[in-house]
Amino acid sequence: MLVKLYEDNPNPNQVRRIVEVLRNGGIIILPTDTLYAFACNLFNQQGVETITRIKHKDLRRSNLSFIVHEISQISEYAKMDDTAFKLIKKHLPGPFTFILNGSSNLPKLFKNKKTVGIRMPRNNIVLEIVRELGNPLMTSSIFHDDDTDYMINPELIDERYGRLVDLVIDGGDGGITPSTIVDCTGDEPTVVREGAGEIS
Repeated sequence: MLVKLYEDNPNPNQVRRIVEVLRNGGIIILPTDTLYAFACNLFNQQGVETITRIKHKDLRRSNLSFIVHEISQISEYAKMDDTAFKLIKKHLPGPFTFILNGSSNLPKLFKNKKTVGIRMPRNNIVLEIVRELGNPLMTSSIFHDDDTDYMINPELIDERYGRLVDLVIDGGDGGITPSTIVDCTGDEPTVVREGAGEIS
């Protein structure tokens, strides 16, 4: 099912409806500031397993990332030193994934993972959904496709993936460039993938 939301003013009733789907264990596809992505409630084990299965990933070996709606939420689930905090504060919200050491508050699924990827996209739709939900979303971008229309156009995304998920959110055309990944677990932050964001 395709649900239309406008980034500059996401309809609160629609947001609540989407959050209800997530609270009931649903999986959605939503826009970010880079690619459209599969998403579910971070604490929905079945949802996380389903997304990794859709993506043909091994859950034990996959690098999982999740979306927060404010920087203060990061410290609940990951550890940041001063250098990482300053870098994150400067660049989020934005098209970045920051790899951090996980904390003990992570769901059971993540317990065997030393690191997690943190995202806070510059996109009001996804930030409003996470704010209303009250905890992060586990997320994984949709597949790269040689026909970029199937990465960008929500109607074509729904045509291709709609049967695999509960909702597809139409937030307008998406992008084709993934986020820039910055590893903050070592002595110095390191860019491990150049993407849509530039580290300054």
